[in-house]
Amino acid sequence: MPIPPPTSESRAASATASSLNSRDVYQRLRDAALGVSPLILRQRQADVIEVAIDDWHLSLAWDCEGLAYCLGAVSPEGRSAGLEDWHRYDTDPVSLLSLWERAQIERLLARA
Repeated sequence: MPIPPPTSESRAASATASSLNSRDVYQRLRDAALGVSPLILRQRQADVIEVAIDDWHLSLAWDCEGLAYCLGAVSPEGRSAGLEDWHRYDTDPVSLLSLWERAQIERLLARA
């Protein structure tokens, strides 16, 4: 019996299983803001900051106003997502942070 071609539903389920959603990444940022998980600076460039939080690797955009948005993330299991995934739903993990959480992350980055 031949294997049927994948449907759009099975492709979507497969993509969801292998990628992260913005809530997954937001939770890591929130944990760092609350002091539950350490935020470790890996690399800083002019407008991009690479950090690690509990073996998650995040690329954060920085602009003249501070933390702007999350460019991408990779979980310890290798699942990943980026702007192209989050803009589809009109949100990124940084936009989910409260003002206090965002300020805490910015303070942690300023000290690192």
